[in-house]
This record gives sequence, C-alpha cells and structure tokens, in this order.
Amino acid sequence: MKQLNEFLIPFAGLKLGKHQFEYQIDKKFFDEFGYDEFERCDIKVKVQLDKKSTMLELTFKHSGTVYVPCDLTGEYFDLPVKGKMDLIVQFGDEFNDDNEELLILPHGEHQVNVAQYIYEMIALSIPLKRIHPGIKDGTLKHEALDVLNQMKKAAKTEKKQEIKEDTDPRWDKLKSLLKDKK
Repeated sequence: MKQLNEFLIPFAGLKLGKHQFEYQIDKKFFDEFGYDEFERCDIKVKVQLDKKSTMLELTFKHSGTVYVPCDLTGEYFDLPVKGKMDLIVQFGDEFNDDNEELLILPHGEHQVNVAQYIYEMIALSIPLKRIHPGIKDGTLKHEALDVLNQMKKAAKTEKKQEIKEDTDPRWDKLKSLLKDKK
C-alpha cells in the first residue's frame, strides 16, 4: 500500500486547540487497502484534532453509504453507515500502535497519518449481515424471497404435522379434562 499523503496531518505548525479536517472517502481509498467488500461508497469523515502541550486528541466521525449486496437476495442496495472513534496520540522513544485507542509517536515527529484509522473505523461499522430495507418493510419483490417464503410455509406445515403425530392419545384425554375445567 502506498502512503496516502492527503491523510497526513502536520500538527507541528498548528496552534494549541481544536482543528477540523474533512475527507471524502470513495472506493479508491479502500482499493489501496485491498478491501473489496462493496462496489462503491460515499462516506464523509470529519476529524477533530485537539492539540495540547504534551499530546494530541483525535476524534473521528463518519457517515455515508456503501453499495453492498443483500445476503438473502443478492440485490444491491445503499447501506447507511456511521460511526465514531477516539484516538490519543502521545510521544515516546519509539513508534507504537499496539493499542487501538493510543498511538505513540517518536519525539520529533511532526505529522500523523490517519488513513489506517479511517479505514478501520469504516470497515468495522459495516454490519456482517446485510439485509435489503425492502425485505424488512415488504416492498422488495425478488424470486429468492418467494422461494424462502415457500420453504418457511412448508417447514411450519411439517412441524404442525409432527406435533399431531407425536401426541399420545392418553395425554389428549388428560388435556381435554383441563379444557373442560375452564
């Protein structure tokens, strides 16, 4: 992966206080990471950098859509995604990014690359199970849904038949006594 220069934030020349950065993320950004879980995306990322005398506090927020296939029908749709992440940047003897909420940069470093954090934040906000909104509200008509509904009805019918066949006639007489009591 080549270094994405537009995601380098040079904090050395910034005054103490809060600073805003905005990024528009598309499919090319994810291609750099070899991530191909969706066809296209349109995501806006806002990064707020709060520069303090001994550390930096970064707050990442994103919202937008990714174009993904439905897990049930294969139909593509725009899935809304949003999320938030906080990162603290401190300075030490050597680079260390083992902790997901803390980044340690070597003393003398003058910029921070936020591309990896943006990538991880967005990738983790995409749900594992993706269901077309038309399925939830009943407006999507697709042949895969018809097959699933037929299978569901057949399974219910089969279950009712099993219940009828599995009952012991002696228990049926006892159940009738309970019904008569009411």
